[in-house]
Amino acid sequence: MNNPDQRQSLTGARLRKHADYQRAYAAGRKRQSASMSWFLAPQPSHGPGADALAGSPRAGLTAGKVLGKAHERNRIKRRMREALRRHVELLPAGCDLIFHPRRTVLTMNFTKLEAEVVRILEQANVEAARKAAAQSPRSAQPRPA
Repeated sequence: MNNPDQRQSLTGARLRKHADYQRAYAAGRKRQSASMSWFLAPQPSHGPGADALAGSPRAGLTAGKVLGKAHERNRIKRRMREALRRHVELLPAGCDLIFHPRRTVLTMNFTKLEAEVVRILEQANVEAARKAAAQSPRSAQPRPA
């Protein structure tokens, strides 16, 4: 895996605008895992929603009041951000990925949380590649004789 001395950052890879979250919810489909649900949506390639970072992968994180008091929600977000930071290179290119953790993230072992995040990132990469292949022009395929 990653060298613990090598510091990575989520600074450029985070969803920040409410409109980006709303667009991802509208374009994506909700998926479930053991301790969280997640959305994967392709980024807009042009138009008013596209910005200078279009094409670079981004991740978003939500923690609503149903998860607990502010200090508990903050701890859940800190744990999720750290797990994502360690595996930022696995984010699918050209996609936005939003995580909705459940309350169990607060108390679960961090190695289990990290393994689940990696599993979700791998599933997201497979799905993003499948969608990209389906949207590629069919003229590139050879015609039967």
